[in-house]
Amino acid sequence: MRRFFIPFLILLSAIQFLNAQSVEQATIFGKVTDALSGDPIEFVTVYIKNTNIATETNMKGEYVLKVPVNERLTIIFTRIGYKEGNSRINPLSNGASRKVDVILSSSESNIEVIVTESRIQEEGMIKENVIELKLLPTTTGNFESVLPHIALGTSSGTGGELSSQYNVRGGNYDENLVYVNDFEIYRPQLVRAGQQEGLTFPNIDLIRDLSFSSGGFEAKYGDKLSSVLDIHYKRPDSLRASVGLSFLGGSAHVEGSFKAGKSNYNRIRYLIGARYKTTKYLLGSLDVEGEYTPNFADVQAYITYDINRNWQLGLMGNYNRSEYQFVPSTRNTALGLIDFALELFTVFEGQEIDNFTTGMGGVSLTYLPDRDYNPYFLKFLASSYQSNEVERFDIIGDYLLGQIETGLGSDDFGEVVAVLGTGTQQQYVRNYLQSNVTNVQHKGGLELQLDTDDINTTKSHFLQWSVKYQNEQIDDRINEWERLDSAGYSLSYDTSEVLLFSVLKTSNSLNSNRFTAYLQDTYTVQDSVKEMKISLGVRAAYWDLNKEFFATPRVQFLYKPVKWEKDISFRLAGGLYFQSPFYRELRDRSGFVNKKNLSQKSAHFVGGITWDFYSGKKNPKKFRLISEIYYKYLWDVILYDVNNVRIQYMGISDLADHIPGLDTNQGANLSKGYVAGLDLRLNGEFVPGAESWINLSLLRARESVDGVQHLKRDIGQTEATPVSDVSRPTDQFLTFSMFFQDYLPKNENFKMHLNFTVGTGLPYGLPNNNVIYRNTYEFPAYHRVDIGFSVQLWDKSRRARKPNHPLRFSRSTWLSLEIFNLLKVANVASNTWIKTIYNTQYAIPNFLTSRRINLRLKMDF
Repeated sequence: MRRFFIPFLILLSAIQFLNAQSVEQATIFGKVTDALSGDPIEFVTVYIKNTNIATETNMKGEYVLKVPVNERLTIIFTRIGYKEGNSRINPLSNGASRKVDVILSSSESNIEVIVTESRIQEEGMIKENVIELKLLPTTTGNFESVLPHIALGTSSGTGGELSSQYNVRGGNYDENLVYVNDFEIYRPQLVRAGQQEGLTFPNIDLIRDLSFSSGGFEAKYGDKLSSVLDIHYKRPDSLRASVGLSFLGGSAHVEGSFKAGKSNYNRIRYLIGARYKTTKYLLGSLDVEGEYTPNFADVQAYITYDINRNWQLGLMGNYNRSEYQFVPSTRNTALGLIDFALELFTVFEGQEIDNFTTGMGGVSLTYLPDRDYNPYFLKFLASSYQSNEVERFDIIGDYLLGQIETGLGSDDFGEVVAVLGTGTQQQYVRNYLQSNVTNVQHKGGLELQLDTDDINTTKSHFLQWSVKYQNEQIDDRINEWERLDSAGYSLSYDTSEVLLFSVLKTSNSLNSNRFTAYLQDTYTVQDSVKEMKISLGVRAAYWDLNKEFFATPRVQFLYKPVKWEKDISFRLAGGLYFQSPFYRELRDRSGFVNKKNLSQKSAHFVGGITWDFYSGKKNPKKFRLISEIYYKYLWDVILYDVNNVRIQYMGISDLADHIPGLDTNQGANLSKGYVAGLDLRLNGEFVPGAESWINLSLLRARESVDGVQHLKRDIGQTEATPVSDVSRPTDQFLTFSMFFQDYLPKNENFKMHLNFTVGTGLPYGLPNNNVIYRNTYEFPAYHRVDIGFSVQLWDKSRRARKPNHPLRFSRSTWLSLEIFNLLKVANVASNTWIKTIYNTQYAIPNFLTSRRINLRLKMDF
């Protein structure tokens, strides 16, 4: 019997092994989160209906199911205390994978279960959950400062770590759209430097999720040249709160809901957040010493009322106050090489006081009827934005520029051995800007489900439309002048009188109306061979100030082969993107407002591939690689220069000095150019349970002015060389950024967060002479490392083991130690130009912040 039984077992095992190898399988995976907090839910049972295929989510809320191929499946998600969720899955081919994320709501809640099938990269948007981003080391306190680490083709520009503004694929800060709950967000116009910049609108404590597109976005988004950031706030169902404290400020928020009527559907939900930021500690590391007093604060609320199952009323409000006071005392900046070094020493008198106060209020009414066949929605929005901005400077600086002895054997090593220039610079500014933007909008959507003969095929159209009216009122008063003195002589020099170097006194008032609309259709097909989505749309706009009307078609095509073994999807996008000018684009450097400036125009062409794959043998980890190539042709462009974060557009008078016979009775849209590049992003769990991002971008951004022969003269050359185009101010050839997370192998409560950024230098030119010889110089490369170490002091899961813990009143508590600019690199934000009586100019770099240590506490309740 033994001789027979053992060979039989071996044979049976071999047969089972061969059968297992021949079984065709597909993979379904995803994450289950809480509708209220966004936290992952553990121990959710996930199973295929009418089968014995089942699993449970881990502590990260993640699950993986191996399922049979070529069958229509229904997945069930169930856990005690939560409503049951389900999702129908079309047949999958052998080796295919499907991501199905689920948001479960409490069984006592009237929030519906949300199931999202991530088959192809939806409309080319990058979508992220903000939970992983809350512990990211940041110097600004603003959410947008993390975008260069997670978004394609995005960099922080010359503002560096002091600014939350960002450049996207060769565009500037003014070319980015931001929406919060479908309300368009605006920002102050007069901010000159990163240290003046306060808190931006999005509050990370209130955000549920976000989407970001670096170009080629849909027609439903607005008329900007570069990017769109679409943010949605939470929809809370029970009481939660958080508090954050650090050396750079603090934040607090509270959220919840309560019944407000007889029906279970009558509920009021509220989100209230407040933040305070002070960068005094950071600014103390700048070259200019003095008394910095930056105080930035905001409070905002988002309240919704569920009138019944179909109607919802939403209210949003924000008040933001930014105060920046600065009393400089001295500056000591050294620069140069080992054989030639300079030192600028300045003594200051006077002060700077800036105030930026903004407020926004919005109301929305949404109708979403409860119907399964051909569902639709209607939404009505109205909002008003007001900004009051005040700049007051009165600063005198007496400077000495000297050459330093660099010989190591000299007795005067490190001392000033030659004075190259002495003088005085006085800057006087009294600028006031008030802007009011009021709009009303209707938008809607209708899904049309098409009948098909094949049970494995689904087809649908999703129609979206919108009409919008907007009124803009601007009141601007400018009063500023600058006096330069070199070696006792005023610049410009005159033998009969003392002249000021520049004088600017103007007053402008505008009242205008804009009308915009869009129509878009998204056609989706899913069958046993492919998953495909085609989005066609057109936008139209009219502005009564410059009497310009335009229509811009856009298209997006997404395709994913279902039967491929590798999980790869393809994206093509293109269209016209016209940016109608706002006030800043109308006003040139002399303060003149040119009402004939037209929209800046671009044509986008984007092609991309997204590959989802697993890596690792013992514990395979999911990764996503996104690669996109793009080309943007630009025309009717208005030239501009960037100084720190201040963008100054050139007017027709600035160009008339370089173009003989130019008609000055026209708009300043006299430039054309292009941007071409490649973006790569890899994200995934390099360490299990901790997601990281790596981004690499290559681009070339060029431009030329109609009627101008641009010239280039390299260092050491005596003759200039004609060139067909020149660098745009955002022509940054390479940027590389990484956000990496790790933790101790046996204790995930101790985490490390690393930010690493490196980018080639941005171009710049001579002040007031940057047309023919345009952007011929380049800032040094930017590189910076920020690192943070976090320890979870408390988590609610420990209550059973430690019922008397001093932090038991909180859900979770994190303490973080952050080191900004770990390598203490002196990155450059801009230049101070020193001019001598002999008309020689020296560019003295204005460095960004040095190394600083921050301690941060974050508590959730």
